[in-house]
Amino acid sequence: MFRDVTFGQYYPADSFVHKMDARIKLVLTLLFMVGVFFVKSFAVFGFLTVFLLVIIAVARLPLRSVLRSVKGIMVLLLFTAVINVFFNKGTEGETPLVDWWKIRIYLSGIVQAAKIFLRLIYLVVGSSVLTLTTTPVDLTHAVESLLKPLRIVRFPVHEFALIMSLTLSFIPSLIEETDRIIRAQKARGADFDTGGLIKRAKAFVPILIPLLVGGFRRAEELANAMNSRCYEGATKRTCMRVMRPTWRDLVAGLIVVAFFTGVFLLYGMADKWGGVVWLYY
Repeated sequence: MFRDVTFGQYYPADSFVHKMDARIKLVLTLLFMVGVFFVKSFAVFGFLTVFLLVIIAVARLPLRSVLRSVKGIMVLLLFTAVINVFFNKGTEGETPLVDWWKIRIYLSGIVQAAKIFLRLIYLVVGSSVLTLTTTPVDLTHAVESLLKPLRIVRFPVHEFALIMSLTLSFIPSLIEETDRIIRAQKARGADFDTGGLIKRAKAFVPILIPLLVGGFRRAEELANAMNSRCYEGATKRTCMRVMRPTWRDLVAGLIVVAFFTGVFLLYGMADKWGGVVWLYY
């Protein structure tokens, strides 16, 4: 299960997306995440799926690696969708599809749950494409560069970017260590795959102690390494690699902006063309 989490992992490749400026990729990813919430119809979701598949192909990323990030949180996605199905009260005058005891399921609730499910999947896939094509160091420099104006109000931009970079770099390490602890426990006879949900949750309790110990040990080793190199975050630091936008960033930015401009226009027309079935469903 923990091997399916790809967030924070970098996939090296020589592609158009990998060579883009990390700042532009971060801004376009944020635009993508905002634009996903303006998609109201399954037809536009279909265009969005094709758009993502094209980006993954251009980035030369294995589709399996991208989908693994969705598989890792599939239980959470399904739980969110089911909650929306059961707690949606439907539109005014709508007849429920299922009316049993206190349970009422409406068609509008199912449609809404499906859209929320798709939005969450696209958010995970979009963030995974960003981290798979951008190294944690470049992502840190991008965040620090974009937040530079906050230095006027004495916001610790460099320290914030460093914390984010260390967090991203620790995620794969902690996942790998968790998987190694689970395999070691299974070799000693521990059972994590049978029984109910409560039993499985209790079985994971013995994993937390060695995982916390290992995490604190890694943090202490990193702190000692930074101290031995006389690291001081408050000083003005330079970057070995200076990021500069290129023609790739201009082309990618125009394509993404044009695509989501069409999405926003469709969102605005949805209220005017409320009777058109394909626009909603």
